[in-house]
Amino acid sequence: MVENAVRGTVADGFEPVRAEFAAVAAEEGGDHAAQLTAYRWGERVVDLWTGPETTGDSLFGAYSASKGAAHLVVASLVQDGVLDLDRKVSHYWPQFAAHGKGDLLLRELLAHRAGLVGTDSGFSAEELADDRTVAERLGAQRPYWRPGTAFGYHALVAAALSGEVVRRATGCSVQALFAERVRDPYGVDFHLGLAAAQEHRFLDARPMTATPERLAALAADAGAPNSLSGIAFNRHHPRNPAVWELPNIPAVRTSGTASFGGVASARGLARMYAAAIGPLDGTPPLLAPETVALAGQIQSSGHDLVLGVHKAFTIGFHATAEYHPQLGQGSFGHSGAGGQQAFADPRNGIAYGYTRRRTPFPAAAAPENDRLIRALYAAAAAR
Repeated sequence: MVENAVRGTVADGFEPVRAEFAAVAAEEGGDHAAQLTAYRWGERVVDLWTGPETTGDSLFGAYSASKGAAHLVVASLVQDGVLDLDRKVSHYWPQFAAHGKGDLLLRELLAHRAGLVGTDSGFSAEELADDRTVAERLGAQRPYWRPGTAFGYHALVAAALSGEVVRRATGCSVQALFAERVRDPYGVDFHLGLAAAQEHRFLDARPMTATPERLAALAADAGAPNSLSGIAFNRHHPRNPAVWELPNIPAVRTSGTASFGGVASARGLARMYAAAIGPLDGTPPLLAPETVALAGQIQSSGHDLVLGVHKAFTIGFHATAEYHPQLGQGSFGHSGAGGQQAFADPRNGIAYGYTRRRTPFPAAAAPENDRLIRALYAAAAAR
């Protein structure tokens, strides 16, 4: 078998998506390992995979797509009245009020407005893998900008912060609640905490294919280790692992670090968002229509102080239509540094999940997502 042969199925009318996925695999080369799954109004219409060792059931590091899983839990708790977006974070977590953070609202925390992108001394890999440790350190940290006045991507810590609010409000971890509310009732192949019995399904992450030009571009954009971006990505810590390595750290997979430690298949990513917005196999949706609308409502938009580019965030999610104009207003989801992409588009009834094994260039963007999404939407419109 040719290593970049495409396997899997598509529904009638979605053959162009398979053709585009095959074209990406051919261009990337024989070792390209990836999965693509999509739902339309609760029906799985695309289920494809390619690459050595890869099957439709293989699990990849989800990176920051994990934040989407964690914040579906938060949205469901808001829906149930357990959390109130307009309450102060310090109402749930009194220690958070240190150093002038006492007035920050939960909705502002979820929209990356806290100014707590890291700590002055950074985190070891072991500390990053422990959400409770991260939250304790951040609760005592002076913010890097006045909370609520600006926003910047809390790349490695966002869901440790919101997860601490969840724990204090419910007595349960966000990981346990994800399993209880999302993974188990909907059969979602997404794991915030990978059980030992599932480890054999995990395919280790691979680094970007390096060229002198790519390495020079990355070095030019990196910023100083003690810059705001450097602190947010923990580059100021002497034992900071590279971002692409994070899923390969056993403690990260076992704990299911909610900001970046999830493990999933594309089937799991897409099914998670399909379950969020509509009935699935006879099971009612996770989120009511008003909560779906809330999940897609932009809370922060403009210049991101950490990333230095235009970004838009909702309550813990990306406002995905801001990045992929084919999507309907109110779409929400979260990408990941390894090229992962996942979202729900409630106006068009589409849920999308994409994983890949080797980090793309530029990291997180995985330019093929633009092509695959265009092909998917064209096929859905023509059906």
